[in-house]
Order: sequence, then C-alpha cells, then structure tokens
Amino acid sequence: MKSIVCVVALVALWPLSAQAWWNEEWTGRKPIRIDTSAAGASITDPIGSAPVLLRLHAGNYKFELAKEDGSDLRFVAGDDRTPLPFQIEKYDSLLGEALAWVLVPDLKPGTKTEIWLYYRNPKAVPAEAAKDVFERQGITAYHFAEKGSIAGSDGALIGRGAVFDGTATFTAKEAGAKGTWSAWIKPAGDGAIFSRDKFTAGLDSGKPFLQLGDARAAAESALVAGSWHHFAVELGESLQLFVDGAPVAKLAGAVAAGPLVVGDKFKGEFDELQIAGAGRPAGFLKFAAISQGTDPGKLIAFGQDEENAGWSGGYFTIIIKSVTLDGWVVIGLLGIMMAVSWLVMITKAQFLGRVHRANERFRQRYAAVSGDLVGAVAGRTTLQEEKASSLYHLWRVGAGEVAKRSDGTQPLSAEAIESIRASLDAALVRENQRLNERMVLLTIAISGGPFLGLLGTVVGVMITFASIAAAGDVNVNAIAPGIAAALVATVAGLAVAIPSLFGYNWLLTRAKNVTANQQVFADELVTQLAEAYSEGNIFTAALPRKAAS
Repeated sequence: MKSIVCVVALVALWPLSAQAWWNEEWTGRKPIRIDTSAAGASITDPIGSAPVLLRLHAGNYKFELAKEDGSDLRFVAGDDRTPLPFQIEKYDSLLGEALAWVLVPDLKPGTKTEIWLYYRNPKAVPAEAAKDVFERQGITAYHFAEKGSIAGSDGALIGRGAVFDGTATFTAKEAGAKGTWSAWIKPAGDGAIFSRDKFTAGLDSGKPFLQLGDARAAAESALVAGSWHHFAVELGESLQLFVDGAPVAKLAGAVAAGPLVVGDKFKGEFDELQIAGAGRPAGFLKFAAISQGTDPGKLIAFGQDEENAGWSGGYFTIIIKSVTLDGWVVIGLLGIMMAVSWLVMITKAQFLGRVHRANERFRQRYAAVSGDLVGAVAGRTTLQEEKASSLYHLWRVGAGEVAKRSDGTQPLSAEAIESIRASLDAALVRENQRLNERMVLLTIAISGGPFLGLLGTVVGVMITFASIAAAGDVNVNAIAPGIAAALVATVAGLAVAIPSLFGYNWLLTRAKNVTANQQVFADELVTQLAEAYSEGNIFTAALPRKAAS
C-alpha cells in the first residue's frame, strides 16, 4: 500500500517539476546546486551577489550534444524564468573542457540555491556578457587569457595564468582607497603580491603579511610552496588579509588611491586577479576561495541531464535510464501481460457486440414466426439462420429436441417438456461459457499485475541500497534515481491492472445482459413449445396440413 501511495505521489508531482522549461528551443538542461548550508560549504557569513566559476568537463556536461563553440550555453535562475549573466573564459569541445563565470544574485549563507544550465540549440547565437558578470558589479577581472597579457602558462588554476620570475611586474588599472583585491597564487618564492606607495601585501619566508609604512602584520603559518592559494586584501578604515577565505592578518590604517602593482619581486604563478571597487563580506571571500578552487567539494553539485519536458524526456528519461536489469525483466513480463489483457478486451468487446446485434435481428425474425412454432419446427415456416446469435443457437437446440419427439401431429408429454428444458439449460451453460471465455486472463492481470510490479520495486530498492552500501556514498543524488527507477515496476503493474479492471467490469456487465436475455428467451421458448404442442393445439395445427392432402 505504501508503494502505491509513493507511486501516486510520484506521478502527481512529476509533471509539476518537469513541465517548467525556460525556452523550448533549448532541448537539454541540467540543474546546478550551490549549497552553502552546513551539509555543503558551511558558509555562515553574508555573501551577496557573486560570480560563480563552473568547471565543465566530460563527467558533468555532454559536449557532444551542444554546439561546437558553446554558443548555445545559457544559465537560468532557479525560478526557470530569469536568465543569468555569464562569461565563457574557455570552451574546448574537443578536449571536453570549459570554464564559465555565472553571476548568481543574492547568495545567502546556510541555504541551497539552484540554477539551470541549458544547452543543445543549433540555432543559438553567443549571448555571453562579461560586463554584466564583472564590470557592472564593480569588479575588474584579469583572466590573463587576453592577448597582450604578460608571459603566461596554459596550466594555471583557471585556464591560462601569468608567470612571474621575480623581475617582471604587472600594473593594474587605477584602484580606489577602498575595495577588495584578490588573486590566486602558486608561490615558488617570496615577494609582493599587491603593492602601492607605502603599502605591501605579500609573502615573507612563505608567510603572508601586510605592511603599511613601518606597521606590519603577518600570518602565523607559511603557505605550502607549489600549491594554489586564494590571496585577498580587504581595504577600508583598516586592512585585512584573507588566505583561502579565512582571515590571517589585520592592520590598522588606510591606503591611498592609485595604480596597483602586482607581482613585484614575486616568483611563482598568478591567476584570476579581481579588483572590486567596494568591500566584500567575509562570506563572499570564502565562497570565492571554495568555488574557484580545484575542488569545490560540496559547494557546487551538477544534477542529471534532462531532455525537453514531456513523456519523451525530462525526469521520466532519467528514471528510465536508471532502471536495472531485474526491473526490465519485471516490466517485460508486465508488458506481455498488458498486451494479452488488451487483446482479450478488444476481441471480447467485438464478440459481445456481434452477439448483441445478431440477437436483436433474431428477436425480430422470431417474433414473426412465434405464432406458428409447429410450422417453424417442421420447416414449413422459414426462420433465417443467425450464426452469431446465441438465441438462435438456443432455438436450434429446442427445435431439434422437439423434432426428435414429435412429427408435428403428436403432442408432447410433460416428461418430454422437462427433457427439452434440460437440454436448453445445458445449451445455456455452453453459451455462457462462450461469453466468459478468456475473461480469467483479465482477473489475473487485475490481481497479479500490482503484485508483480511490487516485487520488481522491492527487488530494485534492495539492489539500490546494496549498491549504495558497497560504494559508501550516501546522498540524495545517489539514492533518488534508483528508488524512482524501482517504482517504475509498480507503475507498470498498475498500468496493467487499472485498464484491465475497468475493461473487465464493462465486459462483465455486457455479458450479464446477454446471459439474462438468453435465460428469458429459454424460459419463453419452453413455455411456447409446451403450449404449441399441447393436445388441442397440435390437432388444430394439423388440420390445414391434412385438408391440403
């Protein structure tokens, strides 16, 4: 019973989630979940609107289904109506690699936010807008992938990055006295990461530090050389240094506006320099450090691919693809059962229709000769044959039994009438057997279909939990497809039983109507034959024949 309730709920809720589709011209999509709750990245400080880096690869994105240049990529908010600004930093369909920056508005700590990635539209044109992602948010972003950048490396953390050898520097645009500077660094030595006038933020003996004039503040631990770290400085009434999203040093004082020098005497690699004109909350910096790193962990999760909404795609496609071999065996058996039940219902409906129409025709013809049953039995009055009529079959049995006992001049005794009634009763049984033939197959489908489907569901659930236990990965994404696929067997069982139940009751009602008409006709026929072959009536009926002779 619980399984049936789950199936009903699944069928009821499925269209609500699968029907929503941002644009029908895009035939593929996948959900992307951003989880800042305790179960995800566990960010407790405010975040706000933030550019999110999405790393697409063959494991989470079907490059073969999208356009070769990625121009059909679109990102939509969780309401499935609002397009989100995005920029594609890298797209290589041959290698199966892509980097996309998406501006997600109003991210909150301790929550789950969902956005949609749409793809597969051959007619789509590029729609990326870097200005909307960064510049309109007050951020100047240097991806170091643009032409004219300093010496770079293709193996950086995010696409292409810059390489500093201790002699080269990079001067960014004029920056204000307040704001946030951030970059990814892979140190191979010490040096200044950011510097301006009397201010420096960099590494000394591997330890991050801030220095303003003679004042200095440094982190307690040194960075591991040869690994990537998110390095950010918050400027305002005071200065604060964040490494990998965590505050490590703080210094009183303010920095004057002016050009920002990057990488002075620094040795190592540099990537994704972002200069924000306003201060960013601590949650924003932690979010950036986690989301842009090599392992976003539980912060960003890609869902299953979906096809355009409808029974040919959407969630239904995901469920079907998750059905295991044992489920297909049960569904196959149920498919055979369904085909048999529909065949029985169609052929039985046609048969009952033919019997009903033939009986109606026979009734009209019988009414015309019922006044001379003796003549009809003797063949003097013709009664047209109706092979499909069950009433005609009863008439043939009754007439045949009378013909054995009388030549039309001899009355029938009470014993003879009882014998004729017994023969008609036997004929009635045979006609009822014809009417109900193969109906038992429908009762098997009604009672056996749900149980067979339930068996498939139980086995599927067992296999799902066994596989999860073996993999040691317990999460909703691992459980949900297997459970949903297991429930398909119960849905298939109900799909067999429900039409069979309706069809069986309808056919049974029609068969009972024909049976009732047969019983009435048999009773009338016996009574009419008893009257026609009584002693007085036989004498009267025989007079015209004798006079004629």
